[in-house]
Amino acid sequence: MPLSTHVLDLARGVPAADLAVDLVRVDDEIRTPLGSTVTDAGGRAAAPFAEPLERAVYELVFHAGAYFAHHDIISFYTDVPVRFRIENPAERYHVPLLLSPFGYSTYRGS
Repeated sequence: MPLSTHVLDLARGVPAADLAVDLVRVDDEIRTPLGSTVTDAGGRAAAPFAEPLERAVYELVFHAGAYFAHHDIISFYTDVPVRFRIENPAERYHVPLLLSPFGYSTYRGS
């Protein structure tokens, strides 16, 4: 599984369950959608991101606005795009997101 993500809802203090996430390949100005999923009860999403990826630039788009609206919370962010580069497709890539209605943080996890 070369790519996974985990989203934590810092405002509510829980994993962000049922948050929609899209994976997009980015080649210059061309954006190619590769798949969509929603996070599970633990805030994790692996499928469809378990497919091997090539050396390229990708973006995970987290649909934060819809997620918070579902919980009757107004969010400053509608979508949170996290763009990253895969240099070695044989490595595992984990992109966690710490999310609140007015801020977010991400890093390359393990």
